[in-house]
This record gives sequence, structure tokens and C-alpha cells, in this order.
Amino acid sequence: MARAHNFYAGPAVLPEPALQAGVEALRDYKGIGMSVIEISHRSKEFTEIIETTEADIRELMNIPDNYHVLFMTGGASTQFALIPMTFLKRKADYVDTGAWSAKAIKEAVRFGEVHLAGSGKEGGYTRIPDSLDLSPDADYVHVTSNNTIYGTQWSEFPDTGDVPLVCDMSSDILCREIDVTKFALIYAGAQKNMGPAGVTVVILRDDLLQRVPAELPTMFKYTTYAEKKSLFNTPPVFPIFMVGQVAKWLKDIGGVKEIERRNREKAAMLYDVLDRYDIYRPHAHPSSRSLMNVTWRMTDEKLEAELLAAAAERRMYGLKGHRSVGGLRASIYNACPVESVKALCDLLVEFAESH
Repeated sequence: MARAHNFYAGPAVLPEPALQAGVEALRDYKGIGMSVIEISHRSKEFTEIIETTEADIRELMNIPDNYHVLFMTGGASTQFALIPMTFLKRKADYVDTGAWSAKAIKEAVRFGEVHLAGSGKEGGYTRIPDSLDLSPDADYVHVTSNNTIYGTQWSEFPDTGDVPLVCDMSSDILCREIDVTKFALIYAGAQKNMGPAGVTVVILRDDLLQRVPAELPTMFKYTTYAEKKSLFNTPPVFPIFMVGQVAKWLKDIGGVKEIERRNREKAAMLYDVLDRYDIYRPHAHPSSRSLMNVTWRMTDEKLEAELLAAAAERRMYGLKGHRSVGGLRASIYNACPVESVKALCDLLVEFAESH
């Protein structure tokens, strides 16, 4: 099959080796005569899958032993509620950098006081706030590392001192090297940069488990997943398998250091073209530009439909901006090949020069 250029924001492009492994495993997993989606989650085959997947994530992100790696369901949207339900006792600091952080705030206010420690809303979410008003007595600080709709990303994370830092990394986890020890909790829906939809990876520091209320329902407790190694109930077997294959691919190409190099190369290439021609208006301020989601408008917005049509003729899909803001967006996640970005740059140059 001739692969199209996939710029969708999520579910998103996956690495070819991971896709091939998924195809083979769907028919017959390791010659056992059953598909990977047919085997028991209590079987030795799946035990190997989930343990290897966790070990590879730990290795790629250099996760210390005092952190748990959990495989949950419900996406980041469930975590928006589960985190304040569990940890919000007095008040929590939230930084509003776009639509997804705003949704997290909407859920948090159901459970307690939310202090807005910073916001990019007045500026149209073009940049990450330069300074924050952090509360020394907050239960936790919540940030969204990358904003798919507006195309902004934290280049450096805030120092929150003794207050736990919680981060939604759904759209840029594993895209660059980070220090996990700066965070108390990291969560990520897999479908943008880690695997297919259906599984949410949660990286949780051990001491936070002591703060989980006993009265919460069993399936709403992080302790349930930590104590049972994410196997209290039937987990999403195939998505976890695919996350493992993506992790294996990352290890094979040189790990997070190498993928960060590639990501910076791809993003620089695309931003260079958008900055070069007046016909394009990149949304994000240069200091806050995302490596994963590049967003822009046309100076003449009537040309946006024409550009999308020209892209479709070259089998480039997913370039239409989010319905809430319009414009154009190229999601160039880890698995997006540099060849796709080069092809898009060629189109943008030709389009600009012909108009």
C-alpha cells in the first residue's frame, strides 16, 4: 500500500514497523494460533507484553523506581476529573494555555477551588505565559505540555518547589528528553504520539498513592491500578501491545534523543517556509512554537480551502485546523516521516510563489 502523508492530530500516524507488527499479531501472535486480541489478559503472553511495554517506557523516559507506570482507559478527558477527584482538597493551581487545559479546569472546579496561575487566553493562546502566580499552599499545579489546537508548547516547565507538578502530555510525550523527577504525575492519551486510541499511560510518583481517598470507587483509584499492575480488570490489550511496538521502534532508532533531533529538524523546516512567505501567518509566537502541531492562517483566508484541495491532490490529509479555530494545522508527531514534511514544504513554497 502506498502510504499517504498523514497530518491528522489524533488518532495519528504510527511507525511502519509498529503497524506491521500489529498486522501480524492480529492474525497470529507469535505462532500460538490466536490473535493478540483473543488471548487472555492473564496469559503468560500478555504478561510479557505489558511488562515489556512498561520496561521500555521506563528506559526511554528514564523513569525512577519510585514512579508507577499505569495503563488506564478513558483518555486524558477522564484524567481531567480523576486528578482533582483524588488530589484536590483545598485548592489547585491551573495554567490555561488552550482548549484542553480549559477543559481540565472545567472538570477541576467541580471538586474544589481552582486558582488560575497563568493564562494565554487574552493573547489568543499564541504563547505560553511568561510568568506564573503560583500558590505555595496548592495541592498541585496542573499544566498541559503541548497544545494541539493552537500549536504552542512549554519549552521549559515551571519549578513548583514542594507542590506536586501534574502534566497532561497527551500530544508530545516521548517527543523530547525531559526530567521525569520534576513531575509528580504525567498522563497521556496514547493516540497522538504513543500508539492507538484506547489506552492512557499514567506515570505516578509513589508518595501520591498515600493521598488517594479510600472512599473512591475501586476503578477510580490509582491505587487499584498500581497494586494490580494495571490488571485489576481487563485492560485494552491491543492498544497496550501497540504502545509497546512504538516504544520498541523508538529504542531501535536511537531513543528519545534521536527522535528529538528529528522532531526539531522537521519543525524548523516547516516554520522556515511559513516565516519566509507573507501569504502565511503562523499562529504561535516563536518562543512557544510546538514541535508537534504547527498552526497557521493564510493572509487571505479564502485561499485556505484552495490550499487544502491542492494538498489532497498530493495525498496530504489532516491539514484542516481544529473546528473551533479554523485555519490550517500540520501535526508532525514522532512517527511523521521527514519525507512527509518535505513534501508539505514543497507544496507550501509552490503555492506561495504561484499566488
